Amino acid sequence: MRRASALLERLAAPPVRTTQERYRHELKYLINEGEHSALACRMAPVFKLDKHARAGGYTIRSLYFDDYCNSAYEEKDAGILMRKKYRVRIYNGSDKVIKLERKKKYGSWIYKEDAPLTRGEFEQILAGDYDFLLRSPYPLCREFYIECICNMMRPRTIVDYEREPWVMDEGTVRITFDMNVRAAVGSFDIFVATLPALPVLEPGKLVMEVKFTEFCPQLVRDMVPPGAAELTAVSKYCLCYDKTAYLRGFNYWESDFENRGDI
Repeated sequence: MRRASALLERLAAPPVRTTQERYRHELKYLINEGEHSALACRMAPVFKLDKHARAGGYTIRSLYFDDYCNSAYEEKDAGILMRKKYRVRIYNGSDKVIKLERKKKYGSWIYKEDAPLTRGEFEQILAGDYDFLLRSPYPLCREFYIECICNMMRPRTIVDYEREPWVMDEGTVRITFDMNVRAAVGSFDIFVATLPALPVLEPGKLVMEVKFTEFCPQLVRDMVPPGAAELTAVSKYCLCYDKTAYLRGFNYWESDFENRGDI
């Protein structure tokens, strides 16, 4: 029993790092629109909208990358404790802020780091010209260069959604509601505004994320509706990757038949 208890304590604790990485908790819930409306009313007296939210929110578009073995997808699907993924992210379709991001995850702990890109640099990445990354002053860009050259890191799918962000200073709590999650198809150029998109969630569903650094106030814990006790490990990247599987060919069904002995 002592060994089991010690193991649980280790899994609940943040990973030990010798650098200045600062991990945060991230909890995800799949909720419906009614729960979202009720939560917004309860949050209004103690939370405030993020200062970057215009007209109540903003649109996020992310181009996700994966290596030759699809490690980010496969490790998420397998429930691997420690994993990472890369993406390029923009807001409201603008090229004023373009970020290369790496998200590391250790159980429910996350650590995000980013580096700025210009539109020209993003276009170089799409064209497979990675040399400029090696000369970047940002370590993340240089490490991404190694991933692209050694592990064949390449674009996989575009994820779009509207985000409504709420913040509270106590415990550095941030609650976001991601609505209309969809996979954009037809190109990997995130600046093409007319890309068709495929919804990936059931109608009326959205993703609620609760993020905090030191502690989650009881007030916040009490806000999570009973119906959202469905604590989920939903990954917007994996949902969109699955939704666009048809773009990678239809022969994936053959392995299913083989496993069942039908052919």
